[in-house]
Amino acid sequence: MALMIFECGRYRQTIPEKRLVEAVNQEEYKYEVGDLPTEWEAWIRKRRKDPPTKEEILKNKIYREEIKVKITGASEKDSLLQTKEYEGLVAEPVQTQIKGHASSPYYGKNEPSPDPSSTAKTFQPGSWVPPDSSSRNK
Repeated sequence: MALMIFECGRYRQTIPEKRLVEAVNQEEYKYEVGDLPTEWEAWIRKRRKDPPTKEEILKNKIYREEIKVKITGASEKDSLLQTKEYEGLVAEPVQTQIKGHASSPYYGKNEPSPDPSSTAKTFQPGSWVPPDSSSRNK
């Protein structure tokens, strides 16, 4: 996009100067944000005194491209680290035994447990099994 940039000011008057941009090959309604380099926008909005040079615009453009490459590399590296960490944190599903509904009593086979158990009003003491006689005679 070719641009014509003007600086209009009156000699020895206190009226502030005007800085304008006219698109040479493009209608105003087709203008999109980013068509005009940021250096020129800064000069037009009086954030800088001198207009930018072609070398400065080219240098800043190359710098922005380098930053984009670094950002994509860092984001890829970060996503790989996140997937590795996530794999270490996720636990495998465990096989569970369903013995009945929580509110209904268990009507299956009662096997003595070595650990005592208690639920609400019932208490089941732990069971004791005598050791083998073969281990005593040694």
